[in-house]
Amino acid sequence: MASLESGTAVVVGAGTMGTDIAAIFLAGGWATHLVESDALRWDAAKARIARSVGQLSCAGQNRAPEFHRTLSELAWRPVDLVVECVPEQLALKQSVFAAIEGVAPEAIPLASNSSSFPISQIGAGLRTRSRMLGLHFFMPAHLVPAVEVVRGEATDAAVCEKCSQLMKALGKVPVNVKKDVPGFLANRLQHALAREAFALIDQGFASPEDVDAAVKYGFGFRFLAAGPVLQKDISGIDIHCAAAATMYPHLANDTGPARVLREKVESGKLGMKTLEGFYRWTPESAEKEKERYEKALLQALAILKQTG
Repeated sequence: MASLESGTAVVVGAGTMGTDIAAIFLAGGWATHLVESDALRWDAAKARIARSVGQLSCAGQNRAPEFHRTLSELAWRPVDLVVECVPEQLALKQSVFAAIEGVAPEAIPLASNSSSFPISQIGAGLRTRSRMLGLHFFMPAHLVPAVEVVRGEATDAAVCEKCSQLMKALGKVPVNVKKDVPGFLANRLQHALAREAFALIDQGFASPEDVDAAVKYGFGFRFLAAGPVLQKDISGIDIHCAAAATMYPHLANDTGPARVLREKVESGKLGMKTLEGFYRWTPESAEKEKERYEKALLQALAILKQTG
């Protein structure tokens, strides 16, 4: 595999996640190849990669990825790591990994950026499952520090450890997920919060705006400085335990999406992509909000680098 200083990466899929993940490798000085069968997407992908690398303010700005239509076009011997970033469809991912296994030498780790499917399920039937793992980045991948390193049922622990070290060398914060469960670690925590948030909206306790304000300006504000476990050490575990005993019986335990979510989907109100979700958007206001969001993330990233 690659040294911790440099290497060669292959990213399969040039969508939003794929291009931002490619930017991470380029920013770290890696030679980077993107496999995208639709050549009409290449120009937009190149533009996003250049922008993302530029946001990281690094020496990698002068590097550019090589694009390929198929896996067979690659010279595989210099490759150190493959990251799959195709759409979140199980059958598609399984077919992509079957194709990769057929051409990539067995020493190369094969990683999926899947956000939900168990790695063991994606790799079912592969001959070299021991080299397959999850590397789950969070959107926008080049700005959010955390990367989940997910060990499947058959994954060699040494592969996960080496990939964790590579992620550190690229400036990311590896989060090791020792068991292959749906949603891994961060998405399970995120969805636990979301389930309660949308249940409160469903039940008329709060508006979407007030839910967002409670998280952003309340307890969520503290998460930049301390995660939920450390924060309880700071504030007092006994206080948290007593509050939990009072509140837990009343928390949402729904096994399906909230009514308000289902209704939005059924009516085609999917958020910025359709210009209406819980908020109304114009193309201009959506772009302005995305710029504000990324600026805030960059500022948060700077704080984390200063404070650890």
